[in-house]
Amino acid sequence: MRITKQRQQAAPPGITGTARVDRRTSALVSRLRPGDIAVIDHLDLDRATALRLVDAEVAAVVNVSRFVSGRHPARGAGVLLEAGVPLVDGVAAADMAKIREGASVRLHEQTLWSAGVQVARGEELTAERLAEELAAARDAMPTQLATLTHNTTELLRREERLLLHGQGLPRLRVAVDRGPVLVIGPGATLGEELRGLRAWLRHQQVTVVAVGAAAVVAVEQGLRVDVAVLGSDDLDLVPATVLRAARDVVRVGLPSEAETDSLTRLGVQASVFDSGLATHEAALVLAAAAGAPLVVSAGQHADVASLLDRQGSGASTLLARLAGGDRIVDARVVPHLWSGHVRSWQLWLVLLAGLIAVVAAIAVTPVGQDWWTDGRHDLLDSIRGLL
Repeated sequence: MRITKQRQQAAPPGITGTARVDRRTSALVSRLRPGDIAVIDHLDLDRATALRLVDAEVAAVVNVSRFVSGRHPARGAGVLLEAGVPLVDGVAAADMAKIREGASVRLHEQTLWSAGVQVARGEELTAERLAEELAAARDAMPTQLATLTHNTTELLRREERLLLHGQGLPRLRVAVDRGPVLVIGPGATLGEELRGLRAWLRHQQVTVVAVGAAAVVAVEQGLRVDVAVLGSDDLDLVPATVLRAARDVVRVGLPSEAETDSLTRLGVQASVFDSGLATHEAALVLAAAAGAPLVVSAGQHADVASLLDRQGSGASTLLARLAGGDRIVDARVVPHLWSGHVRSWQLWLVLLAGLIAVVAAIAVTPVGQDWWTDGRHDLLDSIRGLL
């Protein structure tokens, strides 16, 4: 009898996964599953988006644009490399069209394969190359700060009537001038920031304004969305139930006819906020202009690195913070500024301690000792009478 041994075919080298392709990284993130290979076109990937890719547990990221272009030290690539995610950038734009959404692909040595055919090739971003590019980008920061200043001036010129005179603001049905307003924007640290605000939220009547996909996070944290603010890419990211439950829906920028029809079919009447501000910043300006005594911003931050990391929206962030003034605070500082209300049991404890102190003080006086002696004798006589 002849025995044949079948050789087990060795698995091809590299990383195999399902391709998820989209030029809009914000829209792509919601479709990612663990082990997917994300194919994006995102110049100077920012830290917040990179953290969302890490949370989605992608196997690798292939970028048509450069992760670090040299304009400023973009922090997204470093986040991905620290998480052990392989990176390839500089892929030809024409090659992106060859990669089918949902196809099984394999990434090996800077090359992406699908069904045994090479569909894209780029350059691997190593830690050494990233360090060199970040060092060069830091030298360009003065130029980028000058560009940010110029962009802010131009945006102020275009939005002068809105920011200086409040013209063009939509009228809200919900009254936001009766207490604090919490503006929630999409961000990798949003969940952590909301958890840090739980004690504050329990003792405040807060109006919640959620921007785009942040509405989903707000509902998951047990918050009711009073105002939903949508950008051009946000309609598909917010469930219809959230939009219907919101007392106000605001569309930043002029909506397309198809988008208006979609909202109408959902039974949602949206107010239009025709502004060139970024969506989160438009929500901050809307809350501040409506008379909110305090506006807490969660999910988005306004330090210098974040302003540069956000590319075009940095000018919007700077102007929104200037327009809101000292009423806008970052959600990360609220737990440090707010110590909470005094609980009733704490008041009773202080009252009891004070009462004991008074009794003890009286007891050491001659009068107090006489009271104690007479009271003790009266108490014993009463007990004997009962027996």
